[in-house]
Amino acid sequence: MAADRNADVLDATLRCLLRYGVRRTTVDDIATEVGVSRSAVYQYVRGKDDAVRRVADRLHAEALADARAAATADAPLATRVEGILSAKVALATGPFAESPHATELFDEQARLCGDICRVFTDELHTLLTEALAAQHFDRPEDTARILLATTVGLLSSGRPDLLSHATDALLDGFRRHPNSHEHI
Repeated sequence: MAADRNADVLDATLRCLLRYGVRRTTVDDIATEVGVSRSAVYQYVRGKDDAVRRVADRLHAEALADARAAATADAPLATRVEGILSAKVALATGPFAESPHATELFDEQARLCGDICRVFTDELHTLLTEALAAQHFDRPEDTARILLATTVGLLSSGRPDLLSHATDALLDGFRRHPNSHEHI
């Protein structure tokens, strides 16, 4: 039962964050959203900042599990790479796309959650590098960084729907011209 209530508190925190943002969300807002007292919320989180970090951590952990599953799938490289990158896209789309406050949870520069976001991106980079190295790509670490940067660019331009096309084009280009990114 405590695990269910903990999940309820984190779910309520997420709803409040998407509605009000980090600065305007209070423990009282979270308590009201869950339907418990303020003191009951403190049984599950140390405070608002702890709740925000735990929500961000949970969302990133879920996305990372999806990325790991994509990385180990029995599929062509392009499909696996797109699956890994889709984990990053999933954090910025869906219910989060409608909230002006989503970046507070998913931006590497965010005050409360930036470190969680950076660790997540580093993990994606590792998965990409391993997948590319297994296919004997020249400079897989750099290619992985380019793929991640392209994904961020697609997100910021509002065109994450181009991820599949961009992945195919980049992988094809690096296969044909393995030294074309020598001065990265």
